[in-house]
Amino acid sequence: MKKELLMASALVSTLGVASVAQAVTATMAGSMKVGAEFESADDSTVDSNTVMDQSNFNISLSETTDGGTTISTSFEIVDEGAVAADDDNAIKLTFTDGSAIELLNAGNAAGTHVVAVPGAAGEQGVGGTSTNNAPGDVDFAAGSTALGVEWHSAADFLADGLKMSASFSTDNGAAKTDTARLENSWGIGATYVTTAGDTTVTIGGGIADGEIANNSTQANADKGGFNIGVSAVTGDLTIGVGYGDGDTFVAQSTSVAASGSAANTEIDGSVMKAGVSYVTGDITLALGVTAGEGKDGTFGTAGTTDDSTDSTSASVTYAVASGVSAVIGYTTVDTNNDGTSTTDGGSAWYVGATMSF
Repeated sequence: MKKELLMASALVSTLGVASVAQAVTATMAGSMKVGAEFESADDSTVDSNTVMDQSNFNISLSETTDGGTTISTSFEIVDEGAVAADDDNAIKLTFTDGSAIELLNAGNAAGTHVVAVPGAAGEQGVGGTSTNNAPGDVDFAAGSTALGVEWHSAADFLADGLKMSASFSTDNGAAKTDTARLENSWGIGATYVTTAGDTTVTIGGGIADGEIANNSTQANADKGGFNIGVSAVTGDLTIGVGYGDGDTFVAQSTSVAASGSAANTEIDGSVMKAGVSYVTGDITLALGVTAGEGKDGTFGTAGTTDDSTDSTSASVTYAVASGVSAVIGYTTVDTNNDGTSTTDGGSAWYVGATMSF
């Protein structure tokens, strides 16, 4: 029995060493946000107060082969009242020349090169109706399926400060039904960084296109468009602006046509975002505006009247300690659905704290 115990102990020890030696490199990051939101809608809607309790935990995995190729991926767990795992992550291969390729869940290259526009911190927001389909993100027309790849150039590709990427995704094999779905897509994007005196200027954007499949009429429905943006950083001041234009859709299961019956919805829209942030000591001031509009209609019937959502947000963030910040944020929203002012507008305050690691 003593010999068996010694052999078992040695085996466990050996397996333990082997598992450590063969493990990829893992890094962790995450944050915890706790605060209160005070939402004031129009006069016909009751005001609400909500405690915001949000956490996220991210694991990044990476290892380099003997040939110098780095293999990496990541996953995230987010808790916003209900735990959810983010499984929409690609396997990325980064080569010795700096170029890379992402396999599966790669996304769309037009979205990869969206320029970051400063915006307010905080978790304040004002909800809108499901029938208002004005877009809110400049890359709303850049779609992809899970069966996709994206190639990334190395830095300084063709010119100093230039990076490019291209993507393609294909049919996911789902059966065609009345519910519309994206069948395939492609995208091309680029980012160019340069300096002008003490200012660093970033210009980026891309174009995308895709096909929608279902077994019903889809005369005018598609998904595609472009986005472009520019940001400038001078010392502690950052200014940015972005614009997107194109077509997208909302599938039958989540859309409601103007008649009130469920239907696939096609949307022709555009959105503009602009923002500014300034850091002074331990305080960051931020202001952002978004203006989106879109014409929506059931497949085969292009919309003729505008949905619109216009919002302005501002925040003050104070660095209390390393990794700890206090936030006060404010947002005001004005909405229109099919050319008519809706009761979804209003304003919201947020007061809270964030702890990050």
